[in-house]
This record gives sequence, structure tokens and C-alpha cells, in this order.
Amino acid sequence: MRVQSIIEKSQTKRIERKHTIDHAVLIGKGGYVSPLEHLWDDLLLSVVLQKNILLKGPSGSGKTKLAESISSFFEQPMHSINCSVDLDAEALLGFKTLIQDNGQTAIDFVEGPVIQAMRYGHILYIDEINMAKPETLPILHSVLDHRRMLTNPYTGEVLQAHEDFTVIAAINEGYIGTTPLNEALKNRFISFSIPYLTGEPLRAVFVREFPEAKPALINTMLSLAEDTFIQVQNGLLSEEAASIRSLLDATELAQYIDPKRAIRYAIAEKLEDESEKALVMELANTWLK
Repeated sequence: MRVQSIIEKSQTKRIERKHTIDHAVLIGKGGYVSPLEHLWDDLLLSVVLQKNILLKGPSGSGKTKLAESISSFFEQPMHSINCSVDLDAEALLGFKTLIQDNGQTAIDFVEGPVIQAMRYGHILYIDEINMAKPETLPILHSVLDHRRMLTNPYTGEVLQAHEDFTVIAAINEGYIGTTPLNEALKNRFISFSIPYLTGEPLRAVFVREFPEAKPALINTMLSLAEDTFIQVQNGLLSEEAASIRSLLDATELAQYIDPKRAIRYAIAEKLEDESEKALVMELANTWLK
């Protein structure tokens, strides 16, 4: 069976599923544009084959937008977890709480994103998974391997994942506060590198997002994007300076205020190093006389 027909068959089946109003609002919006020829179809195929997906790439390269676009493609709700050193089992699985039931106090369990996604066949998006403490994540090992199941330590329930259950995780490699994924966890994923969008695909995104913007402004921002990307490759700017998300923010602001100020607010001021801030503004000045 051709890859495209496998994907389309699964898409049709998933779209036909009915979701509650609370779950339907979790369906992401599309719009991701792939910088690589086969990336999008390969990701969709991995979802259909029940593979766990790991997205690797710099901040602002579109990893979250990509996950939301997969959610949109399958019309499948997506539960998000933002990892940090404070992430614990309750944030993943849920927690017990006291409720009043017919005048009696009872203990109820509020399901967390992992259990909800497993039970209802939704997407579980784990952002910056390498920010979590290594001792927290092994609780997901049985969820992420061939068993696709979990014994809830708070209730004792043994939960088998719905066939449409999908896990997408994202990491920013080499950032302060991150730790390498251990081999046991890493081996449970199919890994994809997500580069920054450049060239004509990036222009298409700007034209789509800002149809009323003046062509001169779009050209200026695209030229700035190319320059910052080159300086990142040369090691003179950190990856955050080339963030597509920040560039889009700057463009939106620049439709109403001076573009130099917009670039300063949306890009330069996010950088920690003063010399990098100055370099971004110097690059902007070459296009904004």
C-alpha cells in the first residue's frame, strides 16, 4: 500500500471520531510549512504507525507549530506538557482531591494529560522534555514502549492506550538547564531534526500571515532573517536570534510602529549578550535606512 494511501486512510478514520466540546477545543490549528521535502509525510506516517516522535531543533524553529499542525491534520485533540525541573508525577498523571458527593466527602481523582490522552486516543505533546528531571520520566517508559499501557500509582487502574494515542516530544539541544535523554528513553522515539525555515518557503509563510503588509516590509524582514541565520552559523549569534517566531512577532509590530523598534522588542531584547543585541540592530540598520 502506498504511503499516501496509508496516511489518508488513517486521517479519514480519525476525523470521523466524535469529541466532546472540552476536547474539541484542544485540536490545533494547521499552517506548518516544512523546510524539508519529505519531512511532513514521514512524520504523518510515523503517527499512523504508532511511533513516538521526537522533534529536535532550535527555539523558534516551529516544533510546537508542527505538533499543532499534526493535531489539525487528524482533527485530534492535543494535550500539552511544558517540562521543567519542577515537573512531577502529578503533573503528568493527575492528582487526588476531596469532593462533596450527596453531602458526603469523597476522594476523587483528576486525570492529568497523560491519562486523558491515553484513554481518549489524543495526542500528548511533551515540550522541552529534556528540561525534566531524569528521575521523573521513567514513569512513562511503559507508555512509550510496545506495551502502550500504564498502571496508575494513585488509583491502581491499569490503562491500555487507545489505538490513536500519539506521543510527540520536543527538545532544544544544548540549552542551559537541559539534560541529555537517557538511552532507555531516547530509544523509544523516532527522531526528526527540525531546521529553521528559509528561502521561498519562509516567504510563503510571511505572505500568508501578513497579507496586508507592504512588500517592502516583507522583503526587509526576510533579508534580516537571512542575515541573522548566517551569523548564527558563523557563531556570532545564538540560535534564538534566528527564531522564526520572533521574526513574525517583529513583522506584526512593524505594521504599526517603527520597524527598528519592532525588531528591538521582538528579537534583540530577548538576547542575553549585549554584543549580540548590538549585532542584531546593526543588521537591521543595513536594511532600514
